Amino acid sequence: MEYKRAVEDKQLGPLIKTSMTRCIHCTRCVRFTELIAGEYTLGQVMRGKANEISTYIEKVVTNELSGKVVDLCPVGALNNLPYSFQARPWELKSNYTIDAMDAMGANIDAHTRGADLLRILPRINEEVNEEWISDKSRHAFDGLKKQRLAVPMSRKPDGTYAELNWQEAMQKAAEKLTSVTGDKIQGVIGQFQDVESIIAYKDLMNRLNCDNLDVRSNQAELNCDFRSQYLMNSRIVGIDETDLLLFIGSNPKTENPVLNARIRKAVNVNGLDVAVIGPANNLTYNYSHLGNSLKTLQEIADGTHPFCERLAQADLPMIVVGNETLSRTDGQAIQNLINEIAAKTNVINEAEGWNGVNILHSDASRVGALDLGIIPRQNMDGAKVVVLLGADNFRHEDIPEDAYVIYMGTTGDEGVYYADLIMPTASYLEKDGTYVNMDGRVQQTRAALTPPGFARDDWMVLRALSEELGTPLPYDSLDEVRTRLAEIAPHLVRYDHIEPSGFDRVALTSTGERQVSGALLTDSVDNFYMTDPISRNSHIMARCTRELNPNKQSNFKEWVNTWITH
Repeated sequence: MEYKRAVEDKQLGPLIKTSMTRCIHCTRCVRFTELIAGEYTLGQVMRGKANEISTYIEKVVTNELSGKVVDLCPVGALNNLPYSFQARPWELKSNYTIDAMDAMGANIDAHTRGADLLRILPRINEEVNEEWISDKSRHAFDGLKKQRLAVPMSRKPDGTYAELNWQEAMQKAAEKLTSVTGDKIQGVIGQFQDVESIIAYKDLMNRLNCDNLDVRSNQAELNCDFRSQYLMNSRIVGIDETDLLLFIGSNPKTENPVLNARIRKAVNVNGLDVAVIGPANNLTYNYSHLGNSLKTLQEIADGTHPFCERLAQADLPMIVVGNETLSRTDGQAIQNLINEIAAKTNVINEAEGWNGVNILHSDASRVGALDLGIIPRQNMDGAKVVVLLGADNFRHEDIPEDAYVIYMGTTGDEGVYYADLIMPTASYLEKDGTYVNMDGRVQQTRAALTPPGFARDDWMVLRALSEELGTPLPYDSLDEVRTRLAEIAPHLVRYDHIEPSGFDRVALTSTGERQVSGALLTDSVDNFYMTDPISRNSHIMARCTRELNPNKQSNFKEWVNTWITH
C-alpha cells in the first residue's frame, strides 16, 4: 500500500500560521531561530519519511523576531497568521517608509489595499536594521484602528466629552493659551513625533513666550550641551567593529531586538566581548555579568574593578547606557562616571575616529527634538496650561491638578484621561515626515494611509492654531516647514545622512556629582509587546502578551485596570 504523508499543523503562537504538509525541510526557519534570534525552539524530529519540523515539545515561538520565519519560508508552510486570507499579494500597494516604534528607524514596507493597512515587511538597510524588524514593528499597526481620535472634543463638567468642529477647538485652545503668561505653559512631546511637527510646536510655543518644552517621557537626566552627549556615537554599525561592549542598565533584547540580533552576530562571528551592569537576563549570547549595582560602575571609574584590565586592553570599546537608567535620581552621576571612564581609556579614540559613549534611546522623536533645541526641563510645577503633543508615556503625577490640558494625538490612551481639549492628529504611518534615529541618521517617512475622520498632520493643526492666536507661523506647506528646518538645523534636510558629532573632550573633563545610589538596576521594559499607545491598543499585541509573555504582564494588567477605572 502506498504511504501518503500528512503532517499535523503546529501551534507556534499568535503570529505564525502553519501548513506543515507543504514543508520541504529546507530548515531556513530552524537556522534563523537558532543563528539569528538565538532561540532553540524549532528543529527536526524523527527520521526518513517521518521527518518533521517541530518544537520538540508543544510550545510557541517566543523570540521578538519570530515573524521573520514567515518571510524566509519558500513554500508557504509558515504564514503570517494575522494577515492570512486578508488579501492576495498582487492586490497590495507598496509604501516605503520608516518604523517609529523605537529609536532605530528600521526601514519598512507598508502594504495597503485601499484604506486598509494589511501588513508590514522589512526593507534592507545594512547600516540600520539589516533585513530584520521586530514583531512589534511588524504587527502592532492594528492598534491604529482602535480608539482612534477622529474628531476634536472638549471635556464637559460631568467628565464626558462633547464633539467640536475645528474652529471651535481652535478658539477654545487659543482662549486658554492667551489667558496665562508663557511661564505658566508647559509642553511635552511624545515618542512618535516627526521633526516637522516639533519645529512647528516649538515656533508656536516660543511666540507665546514659552520655552518650557520637554521630550523626555521618563525625565531622564540628559546633557545636551554637545550633540555627542545624547547620540549613539559609535553608530549601529559600530557593533561590527567594537571588541568590547559594556551595557549599563539596559536589556537590548526587549528594548531593541533588532540591535540585539546584530550584537549576537558580532559575538558569534567576531568574538565580541560583552559585559552587563544590570539585571541578569537571557540576551541570547554569552556575556559577563558584573552585578546589578552601579557601585560597580564607580569601581570601574576608580580603576579598582577587575573589568578595568579588559577595558584597558580593548582597542575600540563601547559603552551603552539605557535611556531609562538616566531617569534615576543619580542619572547625572552616572553620566559623569561614564565620562571619566571614557577619558581614561580607548572609549574615546580620536586617532581611529572612534567615540564609544552611547545612549540607547527608546523614542523615535527624542534625537530630532534635542537637535532642535528642546532643552530638558525638570518638572511642570506651576503650569496652568499643559500642551501634550502626542505624549502618553509620561509621569502623570507631574501634571498640576488645576492645569488645563490640551492633547494633540492619535489614540485614546493615557494622555486623553487627563485632557480637557482633544485635537486629533495623524500617526507616523499617515503622514510624510522626517525622523532622526539614535545614530543621528535623518530619514523620511511616506504616508501609507489617510488619517481618519477630521484628524490632520500635527504641523497643520499647529499652523491653524497660530492663526487663531494672531501670530501665524511663516509656512503653509510641508516644503516651507522644511525650509524652516534648514534654517535652524541644516542637517535635518540631508536625508540618509549622519552629521558628525565630534568627540567633545570638554564634556568628558567636566567635574560634577559622581556618587551613585545603592538602588539596584531594574528592567525598563516589563512587557515588550505593550510599550506605547499604538501597541497598547493592538489586539495582536494583546494576544502576544497573553501567550508569549505570561510571566511579565504588569504593564498589560496596569493598562487594563486603568481602562476599567476610566
